[in-house]
Amino acid sequence: MQSNNKLKIINDPIYGFITIPSALIFELIEHPYFQRLRRITQMGMSYLVYPGAQHTRFHHALGAMFLMQRALQVLKFKKVAISEDEEEALYIAILLHDIGHGPFSHAMEHSIVENVSHEDISLLFMNQLNIEFEGKLDLAIQIFKNKYPRKFLHQLVSGQLDMDRLDYLRRDSFYTGVSEGNVNSQRLISMLNVKEDALVVEEKGIYSVEKFIVARRLLYWQVYLHKTSLVAEQLLVRLLQRAKELVGQGVDLPASEALSFFLKKSTAAIDFSLETLNTFSRLDDYDIISAMKSWSHAKDFVLSEISKMLLNRELLSIKLKKKPISEKKIEEKLRQAMDQHNLSREEASYFVFSGTISNQAYSMNKDTINLIRKNGKVVDVAKASDQLNIEALSEKVIKYYLCYPKNH
Repeated sequence: MQSNNKLKIINDPIYGFITIPSALIFELIEHPYFQRLRRITQMGMSYLVYPGAQHTRFHHALGAMFLMQRALQVLKFKKVAISEDEEEALYIAILLHDIGHGPFSHAMEHSIVENVSHEDISLLFMNQLNIEFEGKLDLAIQIFKNKYPRKFLHQLVSGQLDMDRLDYLRRDSFYTGVSEGNVNSQRLISMLNVKEDALVVEEKGIYSVEKFIVARRLLYWQVYLHKTSLVAEQLLVRLLQRAKELVGQGVDLPASEALSFFLKKSTAAIDFSLETLNTFSRLDDYDIISAMKSWSHAKDFVLSEISKMLLNRELLSIKLKKKPISEKKIEEKLRQAMDQHNLSREEASYFVFSGTISNQAYSMNKDTINLIRKNGKVVDVAKASDQLNIEALSEKVIKYYLCYPKNH
């Protein structure tokens, strides 16, 4: 690859100036695979609730890289040995951790491509970039996959207190205006240390950790699991299922070349060859929005109706309950939808459906957040906390929802 690099500075509304640390990182940011993240919203359909939530995966990846720079400065100052190669590998791993997201982020994860998570696709992109960059991503991929002997490096990329979470909580809170999620990520980072190859937080950082866990819980209920975003994301998944079904029946639907490719394929059987990966890399939010605009005039009632609902924010009603929804209630709503719009049971099931959502702010079972006391003893933050009962916050809360058409 031809190199025309300058070490650039990017102005971020949250952290101020972000410097790009090396020529290799600059080239990765310039690559079309990474530039695609400018066209993928970080928060899926949340902009239907919070109009400011229009920021992208591109913003988030750069922000997470900036926090990684700060974390490594802090750890190196505390005499944690990190080589230049490890440092660059960490920047690459955090920069590319979300590169495999499809359109509208999580909303599309199991509708365009089933049985393949965005982490799997991120790894496919990283492996392909590694070929293009002649093996320079080897160490980053090892850390990303948690195959590198120094485990704390992986924790910085993917753990309960990783740079990914520290950025998205702060960033999503900023762009939605939901101040409850605003964590002081830089204060938390300044408290990090490493003990016996594991990431720890100094004891005096306990209140910052507590605030982080509470902020995460509140942001999930208030933003990520907001019932309007939830119903919009479920409709988007169903829109693509319907489009796939129709294409499978031989209906010719207008769609971009990249979207058509995935609509025509049985996703479970998709072989992620280089051609498939490159086609996926041409898929973004604009393909879906453009398709919805065309499909809103389709002959098929289900396809046109869901497209209009999403474009015009005329969504389904949604009820959230603490107990499972009764079969009788679902049947009643299905019957109403069938009668109201003269639909078959199968068609009505696109507009009447139930499911569950869960929120667990902190998990005590895996990769806990550990505090280090002044005497060097390491304890789980849930055991050390006196301020708030973090053990209670570690309980998984499940809610049940039912979506159905509004009665006009």
